[in-house]
Amino acid sequence: MMKRFAEFMDRKVLHDRVKQAEELGQMGITRRYLPDPPEDFDEYEFGIDYLGSQDRAVAVTIEKGEIKRMLFGATVPDNPDMLKPLSDEELGALLDRKGDDLVKFFKFITGS
Repeated sequence: MMKRFAEFMDRKVLHDRVKQAEELGQMGITRRYLPDPPEDFDEYEFGIDYLGSQDRAVAVTIEKGEIKRMLFGATVPDNPDMLKPLSDEELGALLDRKGDDLVKFFKFITGS
């Protein structure tokens, strides 16, 4: 399932692109947490417009500006700062519905 995102691992995140809310919004992505500027080891968090709500998110961990990990999760309604991991079925459904937009998103933020 995650093979389609492997090409983005170890790619540099272009911080100015992460700030471009309008462009991200066209892909159904919103910024939930944006370190500005990011530390050497930090994490960005983005909401994903899934079934008309922002109840899904992706946390992108970076080290020295390069993507080291991606975690797709569900937001916790009573604690919006938390993400719970998706089951294989939930992840599959998310990628079936939003996978192409997520690939565009990662291409955009890495300049690929």
